[in-house]
Amino acid sequence: MIDAIGGYFGLADRDLESGHYPVDGIRVNTARNALEYILRQLPNVQTIYLPFYTCEAVIEPLRKLALSYHFYHINMQLEMVENVPIEEGVYVIVNNYFGLKDAYVAKMASRYGEHLIVDNAQALFAPALPDIKAIYSARKFVGVADGGFATGVSELPIAMYEEDSTQHDSHLLIRKEYGAEAGFQAYRQNEKQLDNQPIRRMAAATGNILTRIDYKKVIARRRINFKMLHEMLGDDNRLPIPNMDTFACPMVYPFLPKEDTGMRNQLIENRIYVAHYWQNVLNWCNPQDIESQLANNIIPLPIDQRYGEKEMIKIIENFIKTINNNE
Repeated sequence: MIDAIGGYFGLADRDLESGHYPVDGIRVNTARNALEYILRQLPNVQTIYLPFYTCEAVIEPLRKLALSYHFYHINMQLEMVENVPIEEGVYVIVNNYFGLKDAYVAKMASRYGEHLIVDNAQALFAPALPDIKAIYSARKFVGVADGGFATGVSELPIAMYEEDSTQHDSHLLIRKEYGAEAGFQAYRQNEKQLDNQPIRRMAAATGNILTRIDYKKVIARRRINFKMLHEMLGDDNRLPIPNMDTFACPMVYPFLPKEDTGMRNQLIENRIYVAHYWQNVLNWCNPQDIESQLANNIIPLPIDQRYGEKEMIKIIENFIKTINNNE
């Protein structure tokens, strides 16, 4: 049986002995713990500002450390609406949404300097900026079960943490052998197991996989697929997409329909699996807020290195079919 398009990864193909990680940073077990690792090293940290439109997992380390936090709004360009007042003990988290906001992040680095923390969980290949703290997540881009990176902070204290020895990889193996549907419950179980984990050093097994992936190939394929979808679907996409020269590598192609045409269901029925990010936002925002519209309606189309022109054509054909059926 031909495997579905999209959804969680199977175990990553390993075709190099490069010894290089995708990020030159502190290696920990999860991206949320990379954030906690950063927060623990900040002098006199008291308050964190973060966007309404974000993953609920970001709140986990803030609660662990009993830090106060406040939300701010973004606009349709996925950028901050109001300036956050900066003073001692105050830090701002800015998201690199879908890996498309490298240029925006650089602008925010100029504005907030040492008070900025960049959430690059959706932007594994975004460049680390000098003296700017950032977090990254490996499993959103390649077939590993866990693994996060922290940049812009000292490496010395990492030795005090134990290495992660938890086994999270059953869904990766099942998908590789039997397809997406067979391993979905194992995938969901792994996601739950990542909640409320203590900071640990990245598992040796995860590190071994991450140092044997051809990242140039990963980036090139993602950019080719992204460009193909944007050329065919961009005119119908209500979400402004930055010029591809302004970002390193996308995670997905985020498509925001002009109206509810049932595209998400159409794709899933045809085994093109698309995530529904951050439903927690609907509990934080009013229905009319931009963040609620984004959380409800963005369809993140898969463009990753598992796929080529054939799969992109299938996605495009499904979109055209749905659009035509609703005209």
